[in-house]
Amino acid sequence: MDIREELLEMAKLSYREGLFAGTSGNLSLYDRMAGIMYITPSSVAYETMKTEDIVKMTLDGDVLEGEKAPSSEWRMHGEIYRCKPEVNAVVHTHSPYATSFAVTHQTVPVILIEMVPFLGGEVEVADFALPGTVEVGTEAVKKLNGKHACLLANHGVLAVGSNLDQAHIRAVYVEDAAKIYSLALGSGDVKVIDQKHVEQMKGRR
Repeated sequence: MDIREELLEMAKLSYREGLFAGTSGNLSLYDRMAGIMYITPSSVAYETMKTEDIVKMTLDGDVLEGEKAPSSEWRMHGEIYRCKPEVNAVVHTHSPYATSFAVTHQTVPVILIEMVPFLGGEVEVADFALPGTVEVGTEAVKKLNGKHACLLANHGVLAVGSNLDQAHIRAVYVEDAAKIYSLALGSGDVKVIDQKHVEQMKGRR
């Protein structure tokens, strides 16, 4: 499958899953060998987005192919790829439950054991930075040390992976964990998984 087709297919799937609303959120893939980033366009509805709308560009902002403007968060994506050599895909969502914790600046603790293999543990909140700036990526990188996702203060969710499928499923797990945590907070005293069990899970192959 062509890279742009893959990116478009995943963007539409993420929209159907409710990870985005309107034209919010963005996805990208990075071809490290070629030094080229493919990213969703700015302000284009997912229902009408086409493969030719996907923007091909350098991390420095030079557009190589595509008539649309790249996502306004291209600088954030570029900073992640510069700082995280193991990352080749970024999924940035505004999924509601997770974003509600981003708005209240609350970490989502390890309440589900699958958060360890899929997310690397708890989902922390990166400090606020103005949307569209490289600082959004800079602050996110600080929370991705050994983790595969984080919340962006007053903004949304960032999930990363070696490929697009991996980054996407991590974004899904962030929202799932946040939803369950939100519901649990309204049901009683939340019991977080003991750190010794978290470490045991981290040690598994």
